[in-house]
Amino acid sequence: MDDETDISVGQLASRSGAAVSALHFYERKGLISSHRTSGNQRRYARATLRRVAVIRAAQRAGIPLASVLEVFEGLPHDGVPDQADWQRLSAAWRQEIDSRISLLEHLRDRLDGCIGCGCLSLSSCGFVNPEDQWGSATTGAPGLET
Repeated sequence: MDDETDISVGQLASRSGAAVSALHFYERKGLISSHRTSGNQRRYARATLRRVAVIRAAQRAGIPLASVLEVFEGLPHDGVPDQADWQRLSAAWRQEIDSRISLLEHLRDRLDGCIGCGCLSLSSCGFVNPEDQWGSATTGAPGLET
């Protein structure tokens, strides 16, 4: 690594918008990596900025960090991943995101009816108790009891 072109954790945080504690967490999880200078300071390759941007975008889309790590394991560790690498990454998440969108639209379209009925356990309630999964076992809404 070249200490002249690498960036500090503070610079990475400032440029990426991620907190230093988040960057340390990502590093512990194996999502990003650093090396130490002779003065024992952490340094990151500039390409780490792109990885952090992808991590943060994935988090906003609801993609678990384990899925991010799985995709990152197929990317080059040295240098900047190319456009084909990033296209494979986005394709890996497209189906998961599409499924989430479909589920959220389904729930949104049934939200008023669910709140209106009040019981949350009828077979027509697909919001909290889809297909009345608790209906034969108990009365009320066992998933919501306090």
